Amino acid sequence: MTARRLRWAAWPVIAVLAAAVPAAGTAGAATTPTATVTVNARAGLATVPDTGIGINHAVWDSQLGTGQVADLYGAAGVRTMRYPGGSYGDIYHWKDNTAPGGYVAPNTDFDTFMGGVRRAGAQPIIIANYGTGTPEEAADWVRYANVTKGYGVKYWEIGNELYGNGHYGANWEADNHADKSPTAYANGVVAYADAMKAADPGVKIGAVLTTPANWPDGIVGSGDTATWNQTVLSIAGPHIDFVILHWYPSGSTAAEALTKPEQITDMIYLAREQITRYAGANSGRIGISMTETNTPVGMDTQPGALFAADTYSSLLENGVFTVDWWDTHNGGTKLSTVAGYPDYGDSGLLSSATCLEDGSCEPALNTPFAPYYGLKMLSTFARPGDQYVRAAADDPLVGAHAVRRPNGDLAVLLLNKDPDQARTVTLDYAGYTPAAAVPQVFTFTNGSTSISSAAAGTSSSQTLPPYSLTTVMLHPAAAAAGGPGTPGQPTGTATDRTAAISWPAAAPGAHPIAKYEVYRQVGTTSEQWGESTGTSLDVGNLVPGSRYTVNVLARDTAGNLSAASPPLTFTTGAPAASSCTVRMTDANDWASGFVGGIHVTATGVVGTGP
Repeated sequence: MTARRLRWAAWPVIAVLAAAVPAAGTAGAATTPTATVTVNARAGLATVPDTGIGINHAVWDSQLGTGQVADLYGAAGVRTMRYPGGSYGDIYHWKDNTAPGGYVAPNTDFDTFMGGVRRAGAQPIIIANYGTGTPEEAADWVRYANVTKGYGVKYWEIGNELYGNGHYGANWEADNHADKSPTAYANGVVAYADAMKAADPGVKIGAVLTTPANWPDGIVGSGDTATWNQTVLSIAGPHIDFVILHWYPSGSTAAEALTKPEQITDMIYLAREQITRYAGANSGRIGISMTETNTPVGMDTQPGALFAADTYSSLLENGVFTVDWWDTHNGGTKLSTVAGYPDYGDSGLLSSATCLEDGSCEPALNTPFAPYYGLKMLSTFARPGDQYVRAAADDPLVGAHAVRRPNGDLAVLLLNKDPDQARTVTLDYAGYTPAAAVPQVFTFTNGSTSISSAAAGTSSSQTLPPYSLTTVMLHPAAAAAGGPGTPGQPTGTATDRTAAISWPAAAPGAHPIAKYEVYRQVGTTSEQWGESTGTSLDVGNLVPGSRYTVNVLARDTAGNLSAASPPLTFTTGAPAASSCTVRMTDANDWASGFVGGIHVTATGVVGTGP
């Protein structure tokens, strides 16, 4: 499926390519390029969930549920496994382990799958068959899984990519319903949710959405009055617990592919904004999952590892509760050389040991490809319960993410996206003072088949090999004892120029809480907006139509500062009074972009000048 993206999403590619071209007079220089990474522990993001690192499994995979695969996933820190496999979810019947029109390998039934899940220490996310199934079939599955077998399966998707059922033209998803509109799907979700929650009230039900800025987002189909997302959320919103996104970004080069995670913050913000707007009361309870993603270039080589680590981190720090790589095994499609190593165009994490028409063969069965190590590095870096904090580099070829552990430790994940040159990185910290000891450093380099570990560099300087993933583990210079607890999730309402922010109180430590400080995130800088002895703050002088992200920190009477609260992001409204209106129109659009027109109309008195 071709992704539909906004044209501005291609801008970072230009910056990356320009940065990779040596300046005049520097060709052949032996000096290692430098970069500065800033980590701001006051700028809190989402907390790492226990479902964060996920993968897909498919019933056509003969290795599904085997001990070797389960052990590989357990070692990589995989916490979620999705079943029965993408579009197969809409043709699969769990009772007899069949998928009419598709192939089901022996020994891939639900119980076998659950054996592998349990062995790996993970939990499942299950696709209930909407396309060719019934609510009763799905409810029976819930009953069998959670009442009869006691598996405790919590997350259930209602179908796979149902917007691909032909309603918008493209037709790859099985859907036997006469009505294939988003309205029909939304009503179906309600019926499935009611039946499945009657079998087990504790299950969480997910509905399929289109990913913002990707096809067919924004399209109003024939006979419809609204887009897929607006329709589904408006009808099914009160009955669901999470939404499902898939993301397969386009790109023809590794350099381009590695810029794509820059789109994620806006993508998830827009998804959350749609949920808030259309899903009804208490929409904040609805989670966001990314149950399929993969890179367009270097699926089996180092660009895939870099993309995986960057994409998972970017999604998780924006509050997505699970990210599931497609797929476990998929089979090779075309041999090429990427980053100096063979790439088979196999979107599986593990080798299928298939041979291509040209006679080239993949490595031995279940040999991990590079993206597997990207996930393993991620599980080393970010553990459930850690809080992501803001980190960024001043070099477009260096990526940075950071987490703060509950014990006060800090872990920094650094990506060198330059295939040819190392980077010497200076690390600056705000709201955190690392210990002077040499840190423990984990590194995955191009062509490696394992992650190395050594005490290396300093807390303020690290050298990143070309095309590498590096995690730096840091301890605080002084352990905080008896400091205040973390304030709860802030909430807020905004007008065009003001906002009212409130938050749950923090638990006091060894000393009483003296005040709360509210900080706005401006990149990696925290800009203090104000402070309060209570649990609310009103702010003014905001810019209309602007997005703001803030954190609240508690300070006690001894001067100790808490960790940052979860973030609150809000957008101010349009100006209450204006001398003009602005309207955007779609002049022409296609699968990968559009041409828009912006119309500015004066509504007040226009000055004539002196």
